[in-house]
Amino acid sequence: MLYYFKRMGNKTASPPRKPWTKIAWSGLGAFVGIYLVATMSKFVSNDITDHLFLIGSFGASAVLLYGAPQAEFSQPRNLVGGHVLSALIGITLYKLIPEPVALVSALAVALSIVAMHATRTLHPPGGATALIAVSGSSNSYMLGYSFVLSPVALGALVMLLVALLINNLSSNPKRHYPVYWL
Repeated sequence: MLYYFKRMGNKTASPPRKPWTKIAWSGLGAFVGIYLVATMSKFVSNDITDHLFLIGSFGASAVLLYGAPQAEFSQPRNLVGGHVLSALIGITLYKLIPEPVALVSALAVALSIVAMHATRTLHPPGGATALIAVSGSSNSYMLGYSFVLSPVALGALVMLLVALLINNLSSNPKRHYPVYWL
């Protein structure tokens, strides 16, 4: 019975829409961050990587960094640490257990969540980074551990620099980034 009531929610109203200025800053940050990462992709691509620098989990990071810059998951430690740790776990698991894909995929995401919690670097897009590392998307596994440095660490750092710039340009004193570094 308690399970049923938990699923009903708190019966509170949805939060109101954010002010248009916040929405505009969020959109600008996402545009600049993803544009720079995508542009860098053009310069680091080769036959193996073929635009690998632009990984899907960066889109989710953009939502957090520019849409919710005050959130715990958006902080620099979480952004960089979550992506790098998850990429390391994903590549290591793929090297140890390349098949079956279902098993290694589930392990990569689960162990990444555990490791991010243990290191206080929880960043939800990190789970996607681990999955990309083991699923063979964009040939990430062919890069081995260099995948951790480029595109993962380098891309996360580019997104971080844009977040530092865009989130602090606003005249709103409540919109600042980061809340903390470490």
